[in-house]
Amino acid sequence: MLIRSATFSFLRNLKKNNTREWFQEHKEDYDLANQNVKEFIEAMIQRLSEFDLQINTDIKAAKCMFRIYRDIRFSKDKTPYKSWLAAGISIDGRKLDGPEYYIHIESGNNFLAAGYWRPKKEHLDAIRQEIDYNAVEFVNALAAGGWKPEDLSQEDKLVRPPAGYDANDPNIELLKLKSFILYKQFSDEEMQSADALDKVINTCKDIYPFKLFIHQAIDS
Repeated sequence: MLIRSATFSFLRNLKKNNTREWFQEHKEDYDLANQNVKEFIEAMIQRLSEFDLQINTDIKAAKCMFRIYRDIRFSKDKTPYKSWLAAGISIDGRKLDGPEYYIHIESGNNFLAAGYWRPKKEHLDAIRQEIDYNAVEFVNALAAGGWKPEDLSQEDKLVRPPAGYDANDPNIELLKLKSFILYKQFSDEEMQSADALDKVINTCKDIYPFKLFIHQAIDS
């Protein structure tokens, strides 16, 4: 299973011709690209269900995929379409309030991300508490997949320590995080290769011990 070159070609052309008129003229190309990505997501769900306890084959790819139409109501950028296709894979599709996988297909910017993006307050508190209590276990969960703490996304990281934590805490840099995400980029060539699905799934397997730690933190 792979992402076809025609899918990338459509997305590149859409980025250059981001108008409703052009999109309607190339609707058939969009349908083919969208179906290609949908089939890739279906294959991902099947493979993920083999090792991730939070994923099962009842999850529908259509429920995981994000719409290509942009919400331009409050945006200065009035282009009507995204230049990528993406999906959030979880038990609740793309709308889970918890850890998930995110796959992003965009020419020159393909990536897989996994973890918990901007947890709600009670979940963020629970994750920080679990890291505070079991920092070694957290670092070991990262290391099990070949990751290090500095590989975690630094997006939205606090400047000051969160309430209740000391600036001298040895794990303070981890405790300052507001999202807990690992990600890996893939070239267009990798995503078009015959083993594209294997590459993505192997990365998911490397991330899973970390993702499982997050699940256990918010479920405990």
